[in-house]
Order: sequence, then structure tokens, then C-alpha cells
Amino acid sequence: MKQEEVSSEDNISTVKHFVLLGFSDLSNLQGFLSGVFSIVYIIILLGNCLIIVITRVDAALQKPMYFFLANFSSLEICYVSVIVPRILFNIWTQDRSISVLCCATQLCFFLIFGTTECLLLAVMSYDRYVAICNPLHYPLVMNPTKCTQLAVASWLGGIPVQIGQTYQIFSLHFCHSNQIEHFFCDIPPILKLACGDTSGHELSVYVVVVLVAAFPFILVLASYSKIIATILRLPTAKGRAKAFSTCSSHLLVVVLFYGSASITYLRPKSTHSAGTDKVLSLFYTIVTPMFNPVIYSLRNKDVIAALRKLILKA
Repeated sequence: MKQEEVSSEDNISTVKHFVLLGFSDLSNLQGFLSGVFSIVYIIILLGNCLIIVITRVDAALQKPMYFFLANFSSLEICYVSVIVPRILFNIWTQDRSISVLCCATQLCFFLIFGTTECLLLAVMSYDRYVAICNPLHYPLVMNPTKCTQLAVASWLGGIPVQIGQTYQIFSLHFCHSNQIEHFFCDIPPILKLACGDTSGHELSVYVVVVLVAAFPFILVLASYSKIIATILRLPTAKGRAKAFSTCSSHLLVVVLFYGSASITYLRPKSTHSAGTDKVLSLFYTIVTPMFNPVIYSLRNKDVIAALRKLILKA
């Protein structure tokens, strides 16, 4: 492991490289962790690729709901690929050093894809809102052009904001230590290494979180309040069960993602602990993407039927 590398300029020590400590404290479990993360990564890739394939080739899934689901699966692959390969590289080589530029790049892509996930979850909830609350207008409102525009806006919407936030964070001076108590470059552990008062930067993080995460979450809550109210007014229990089944999977993913991410980013820096941050981060960076294909497939009859047809054709 590389030791701290600093240069002195105007009496301020500035770190040139970081060290991702990751799971280095579990020295006896490195082989086990390597196996676990490798298997999880393969499951995520295969599961999400399978959803992308069946939503493209099955005629019954050529609907806006599954168009957004394919986008979501593509996003999960990108999102996880920013994190897991670096974890595996660190474990396999035992070289945990990462340049400031590489760290900034990882953080930037992580934040961009995280923002895309927030926006895409909001778009998917809007799709369910229109389908359940305004079914007669659904084909008109959620036409192919509109779906494409919403998907593109979700993918591109967070880029300028997160590039700006990454630049702001890495314009700080980092001193005293270059060891990041985390398995990837994330905002809370990086801010811990900054010299001086970082309250202004913490405030900017909260503002960005409100902009790119809290606001979409409010849209999700508003959509589901309308959806639930509409479902409860349906005359038959069978109709209520069918309507709820079309959005329950999405709602479960929203709870898993937002629950762990919000606790991580909305706590004051003084209350952060390395162990807690790692566990919470594992949920929204790795665990949730791994379970998403299972959640969407096992709770969706159309996806199960499409999967059976694909297997029978093989």
C-alpha cells in the first residue's frame, strides 16, 4: 500500500494520491470477499442484461413500462460498473492507491448515474400514475416520442450539476491523511480529508441532494399517493390487486434505494462513521442493483411469461 504522498505549497499539504482502505481491515477474508463481489457482479450483469433482452425481443413487452425498465437495467449495469471492478482490482492486486484524477472521475460518474437513477425512478412512477389514474389517455400521453424524451432527460439531466459538484469538491485542499475509509470515492469520506472548514461544501451537497434526489422523490410520493387513492376506489378486490401489482415492484426499489442513500448523504459529517457508511453504501450501490431483476421479474407475470418463452426458444 502506498504511503501518503503530499507536496507543500503555501504551508498547505495537498494529497497527490488517495488510498481506498475498503475492506483492508478484513485481511483474512480477502479471498472470500473477492469471490462474493465477483459472483454478485456477474449476477447483476446477467440479470439486468436478461431484462434488457426480453424487453426488446418479446412483442408483449413493447410498452412504455418495459421501455423504462430496460433503461433502468442498463443504468444499473453502468452504475455498478463504476464501483465493483475497482473493488475487485484493489482486492486482487492489494494496491489500493488511486490518483486524485481517477478518484474524481469515479465520483463524477457515480454521482451522474445516481442522479439518473433518481430521475428515472420518478419517470417510472409518472408512467405508473398515468397508466392507473388516466388509463384512457395513457397511449396518447406516454407515446414513443414522449418516452424517449423522458429517458434522455433522465440520462443527461444530472451531468452539468454533478460535474460542477465534483469540481467543487476536488478544488479543496486535502491534508494530514490520504486514506479514504471507504471502498470507493464517495463524498462523505472525501470531505473528511479536507483541510479547514467544509461546512460550505456540505451545504452545497445538501442543496444538490435536494435538487437531484429529494425533488424527484417528492414526485414519486405525489404519484403514489394518487395511485393508491385510485386503487382503493376500484370496485373489485381483483382489480385492486392487479393494479397494485403493476407498481409494487417499482415502489419496493424506490424504498430500498432512497432509504439507504438518504441516510448516507443527509446526515451531518460529524455523525458519519466508516463502518455505517460502508454498510449503507453497499445497499444502494450493490445490493439493490442485484435484487432489482429479481424484484421486477418475480413480481411481474408478463416478464415471467417472456422469460419462459425465451428459455423454451433457446
